[in-house]
Amino acid sequence: MTLRFPSVVRLLAAALTLFALALPAAAQGAYEPARGTPERAALMDAIRPLVEVRVGGPVQFVVDRLQVSGDWAFAILDPQHPGGAQIDPAKTIYGEDAEYMDGLRTFALLVRANGRWNIVDYAVGPTDAFWDGNPLYRQIPRGLLP
Repeated sequence: MTLRFPSVVRLLAAALTLFALALPAAAQGAYEPARGTPERAALMDAIRPLVEVRVGGPVQFVVDRLQVSGDWAFAILDPQHPGGAQIDPAKTIYGEDAEYMDGLRTFALLVRANGRWNIVDYAVGPTDAFWDGNPLYRQIPRGLLP
């Protein structure tokens, strides 16, 4: 069987179309919401209660990574007291377990649903890439994880 040039082009076009349909979220591209934007504030406000209840008081975040793609977001944050004072992990709910943690660095996977950001997975102070091998993270768009 001999393929003529137009047949090859049609085959390639069909393959590219299928590939594009299979990865719609990845095609949107991941981005970091700018400081001061409502989107960034909404993401921080979704994560803040989770952290505040664990550290025992109000926090502000130093953002290490914040990426959004479609209705998914992934954040890596370092909580601190308002004004910048460090939080002692041993004086939080983690107590004695704090020595086995990598500080209070907080990782959060969020999804936008019902008009707001919702945490679907998180880790505080993990010492490894906790998402590796987790099937949940195979369905998120590329570019969110470090």
